[in-house]
Amino acid sequence: MLTRRALLISASVLALSRRAYAAATPVMLYKNPECGCCDGYADYLRHNGFTVTAKATNDLSEISRKAGIPPEFEGCHTAFIGNYVVDGHVPVEVINKLLSEHPQIKGITLPGMPAGSPGMTGRKSGPFTIYAVGQDGKATVYVTI
Repeated sequence: MLTRRALLISASVLALSRRAYAAATPVMLYKNPECGCCDGYADYLRHNGFTVTAKATNDLSEISRKAGIPPEFEGCHTAFIGNYVVDGHVPVEVINKLLSEHPQIKGITLPGMPAGSPGMTGRKSGPFTIYAVGQDGKATVYVTI
């Protein structure tokens, strides 16, 4: 029988191991030089245990294109995490899902700059649809949260 104390200890260990996993994962984030929400997203990732290096650039569309993100699915910034591209304000729980499942895709994207997403101001007005970009460059729904 699982006691309350054992359950709490197990939950704590799981939470710490997820944070340790994130800390072991470096992030290279390319952003517009004057974009405050990109800085907010980098801080969000850091707060969740990732090691983030942010690089300002005026060539975000080119970086996303080279990474295989279709133009209509581009987000506000482009990050490289593990062997994946993460475009836009993707919540950390979706990044952790990606890194733990290791799907055979180029990466994931949350297009645009949705209010209430990590790093963005405002209130979330509805679910976020995060897309997977396949090796063929086609986007399909990865998760809706």
